[in-house]
Amino acid sequence: MSHADEHDSPALRAARSLERAEALDPVIDRVRPWVARLLEDRPGLAALAHGRPLGHALHPLMTDLPLGLWMSASALDLTGGPDARPHADRLLGLGVLAALPTSLTGAADWAVSGRRTQRVGTAHAALNSAALALYAGSWLLRRQGSRSLGVAASLLAGGLVGASGYLGGHMSFRLGAPPRQHSGPPTTRPVPDADEMEGTPLG
Repeated sequence: MSHADEHDSPALRAARSLERAEALDPVIDRVRPWVARLLEDRPGLAALAHGRPLGHALHPLMTDLPLGLWMSASALDLTGGPDARPHADRLLGLGVLAALPTSLTGAADWAVSGRRTQRVGTAHAALNSAALALYAGSWLLRRQGSRSLGVAASLLAGGLVGASGYLGGHMSFRLGAPPRQHSGPPTTRPVPDADEMEGTPLG
């Protein structure tokens, strides 16, 4: 651990350790070409996934939809009473559906990011996948009458989403993801992380 790391928060130290986690590289090397090939074969989809019509990345905007739906569902679970239960369940299910296109935009940006961003992004995606599975499981449990267990699963998922959101912020604000010059299909090779391009580490 460097002298600078000693003064960082535990969360920031964990995120920086993920940047250096070479054990994630085999997963990245296996998955990234598949994502890149998928988007290169569909340039229209790639441009949309990168946010080219908006002039900036689409993924951060897309995340607001499932997060907002899930947080609203949890708020109703905790404060809405019995009459709010059908509305909470509907919001939860809509959040699961909204997460699917959101994950596509994140994968598109991840595929053209630098290696350290890709390592953090792999952990980010793993947390999101676990949270999505819990939210989907919560919806099924509610449908089967196990409401208390379903609510508990969604609250646990919310914790995972919070941790994942921290990593998302780390990628955006410390590593400069997604690369600003990419608003079209992924290139053959990812660009360096922002601090490598500028020559000075961020933060």
